[in-house]
Amino acid sequence: MENELEMKASVQPGAVERPFVSPWVAIGLGVAAVSSASVFVRLSSAPPLVIATWRMGLATLMLAPFALVRGGREMLAMGRRDLALSLLAGGFLAVHFGAWMTSLSHTSVASSVVLVTMHPLFVMLASRLFFGESAAGGAVAGAVIAVVGSAVIGLGDSAAGGSALFGDLLALLSALMFAGYVIVGRGVRQRLSVAPYAFVVYGMCSLVLVLTCLAGRVRVYPYSTRDYVLFLALAAVPTILGHTVFNWALRYVSASVISVSVLGEPVGATLLAMALLKETPPATAVTGGILVIMGISLFSVFSARTPAGRAEQ
Repeated sequence: MENELEMKASVQPGAVERPFVSPWVAIGLGVAAVSSASVFVRLSSAPPLVIATWRMGLATLMLAPFALVRGGREMLAMGRRDLALSLLAGGFLAVHFGAWMTSLSHTSVASSVVLVTMHPLFVMLASRLFFGESAAGGAVAGAVIAVVGSAVIGLGDSAAGGSALFGDLLALLSALMFAGYVIVGRGVRQRLSVAPYAFVVYGMCSLVLVLTCLAGRVRVYPYSTRDYVLFLALAAVPTILGHTVFNWALRYVSASVISVSVLGEPVGATLLAMALLKETPPATAVTGGILVIMGISLFSVFSARTPAGRAEQ
């Protein structure tokens, strides 16, 4: 009994177990995965809300075996606070996807992606307020360079007109919601495994999107076989291999690291568009892409020297 007490006493509060793979490697793979999202969306003929609904619904089903079988006990033991926060994160994610995909129907892809990638500024501010995570000067400089690079990418495809302005506002709303989603996840993931957490978040996100489609009288089915294949691809690649990997990494790195790393998405999306959609990027996209990579590299180096933050108990 004394030995058991000594072992418990030796565990540091807030200590996080060693990951089986480097979070930095996982984040890199996640960025590559989410970069495919815009291409899949462009290839689909379904309305934006329908694409988002099928994407998250299928992703929830894919996670179900891991969450219910392997993480069933953990889900049953989930406290009210963690459940409420997970549902809140799901709500944030639903608005993020709904607003972003709808913005693509009103403004240019480049302008939408640029405005969505403003979320690191929201995340860094919120991380300091809620988690006391201070960013080193070099990390802040890297974040600024990355955001500037994203802005440069959009200069070659500026939006104009009333409808475009509405799309820009939707993209900004999407950025704010993504920041809230990452911040909430940073707190909950210190206590919950990734499968139960992501299952609740994706499930809530799917429910909100379905209700939104029903309220707006948007037809959820039927669609072409091609669209269903694209829905499945969106669920498997940018969601399971992208967002779920980010949720896993939130246990080991700060929310700001995830938020800034996602700025690599415009670069990956541009390369995929060149290969699959035969779209040649303008000089501004190339210049901005270089700045984004420089900014992410600088931010990652300085963030790696700073503890990710204290885990909540």
